[in-house]
Amino acid sequence: MTSSWRFSWTRQLPFVATLLLLSAVGVAMIYSAGQLNIPSPVTSRLWLRQAVILGAAIVGFLAVSRISARWFEWTAMRGYVVCTVVLAVTLVLGTGSGTAAGTKSFLAIGGFQFQPAEAAKIATALALARLLAAREEPPRYLRDLLVPAAVVAAPLALVVLQPDLGTALAFVGIFFAVLFWAGTSWPLLLFAASPGLALILSFDLLVWSAYIVAVMVGLYLYRYRLYLVESLTVVLANVAAGAVALPLWNSLAEYQRNRILVFLDPALDPRGAGYQLVQSKVAVGSGGLFGKGFTDGTQKRLNFLPEQHTDFVFSVVGEEFGFVGTVLLLVLFGFLFFRMIRMAELSKSPFAGLFIFGTFGAWLTHVFVNVGMTIGLVPVTGIPLPFISYGGSFLLMSWLAAGIVTRLAGEDP
Repeated sequence: MTSSWRFSWTRQLPFVATLLLLSAVGVAMIYSAGQLNIPSPVTSRLWLRQAVILGAAIVGFLAVSRISARWFEWTAMRGYVVCTVVLAVTLVLGTGSGTAAGTKSFLAIGGFQFQPAEAAKIATALALARLLAAREEPPRYLRDLLVPAAVVAAPLALVVLQPDLGTALAFVGIFFAVLFWAGTSWPLLLFAASPGLALILSFDLLVWSAYIVAVMVGLYLYRYRLYLVESLTVVLANVAAGAVALPLWNSLAEYQRNRILVFLDPALDPRGAGYQLVQSKVAVGSGGLFGKGFTDGTQKRLNFLPEQHTDFVFSVVGEEFGFVGTVLLLVLFGFLFFRMIRMAELSKSPFAGLFIFGTFGAWLTHVFVNVGMTIGLVPVTGIPLPFISYGGSFLLMSWLAAGIVTRLAGEDP
């Protein structure tokens, strides 16, 4: 063990300790999620599988955190190409698994299943960091965002085609986080994101029209920093987003449309598409201030709460540990994100800071969407809670990403 690696390990101890604590909480909550009034031989053993995968993930973390930091920069684009090709292969040879049984998200290798999209998130963050770190100045124009957007668009499109809309959101989080850390101005980021917002607001013609006017006013105020062609492109992209909204809505599967409708009003179908959200809210609300106690959640024990070891594990936390427990868990995530921001600030190279913040963006997206869907702030989407939800691929790749973060944040690259 080199002295520089030992110093890096000591310096990042709060970050690593937080990951260990979150992972331990995750194993405990998966164990609790399997404790039902009518025992299930499958779900009751999931916590043990998660613990075994956690052990392997920690070994992987230790190995990755000893690799030269320059090696990650050197292999960034190569790894990105490999992961993108594997994602394309997954569309042909992929299978579903567990709560994602209807997708083509997993590749079976021997007796194991692996989700390539999880590795692709790391590869995309590395590729974006490598690309933007090579620039002499921050992106100033929309044209400067074209290549980074293309880097993200390829794996994102392949993940959407699986279809796995939840995981696809993490790529969006990586994209905007890396661009922000690269020094991209807030107005430019807003203009880049505006077509997506236009797509969401197009449900109401009046709201969408007012939004288009606001975009045009913003472009006028920002006119000295953008070319005329770029401004026209932003307007046309927003108009196009509104135009494709209805065809896109019609192309969604019925269950996807129902999820959006019940997000707006769960009472529309409380025993069908709205069942997950209704039961999740009941579970979280019934926890009160201090909760019902570890393993004693009634919604969970009666198996009313769906996907309680994966997508809705936060609901189990809310029911069994109450408001205090959920706040403590969110504070733990908040401390983790604070440490990552500090690590990015203190990093010795632009590449290191960009990757660390890209990983921060991916994990923040997971936490926001997962917690938000359990309490009705966002539509229900299959996306796990980092280090807490059951899932071997996600846990393993999250720890490997943490190993890269730890190594890049070290004093000696």
